Amino acid sequence: MILDRTGEIIAQDGISSLTMEKIAQNAGVSKALIYNYFDSQSELLRELLGRELKTLRMKQFAAAEQAETFEDLVRSVTHEYLSYIDERGLIIEQLQSDPGISGGHDPTDYDRNTSVKYLAPLAARQFNLPTDLAKAVTDISFGLPASAGAYLLKRELDLKTIEDITVSMILGTLLQVRNDYMTKRPLERDTPN
Repeated sequence: MILDRTGEIIAQDGISSLTMEKIAQNAGVSKALIYNYFDSQSELLRELLGRELKTLRMKQFAAAEQAETFEDLVRSVTHEYLSYIDERGLIIEQLQSDPGISGGHDPTDYDRNTSVKYLAPLAARQFNLPTDLAKAVTDISFGLPASAGAYLLKRELDLKTIEDITVSMILGTLLQVRNDYMTKRPLERDTPN
């Protein structure tokens, strides 16, 4: 309940407005009770970040496992992410942007690096790319759904349209990188024995 109320405050008012007093008031508990569970506000926020990441990544991994094509995989993972933002706001992004909370990295087994390690080899095989190049594109592409989510919260376009745009951009980038790689790669020539 404490984590839930904290997430709601962050989604509505941002992380800068957060205090233990505000959390206690919104949770309907005493500040002392919160300190029984968490030594500090930073510890509470690290716990919230871990929980939010785990929830989101588990949904994304489950969706990815059901995908039959690479496009299905990108679409389902993107859909889960945008649906999460639609429901919860930019809680994860706000928490991750505070080095005092995230330390510049995700504190769980459900971090970005784990996701990149899972997706990059799939992209490499699908687009016939070297693993390091597929890893770079995959890692960079992680910023796109967050931007799409921020745009979604403006309510100027519906979730489906923003999802379609995001998936097209991710797949289009992979196709373009593959085409650039294929045209710039040295020609394989037969060498005399």
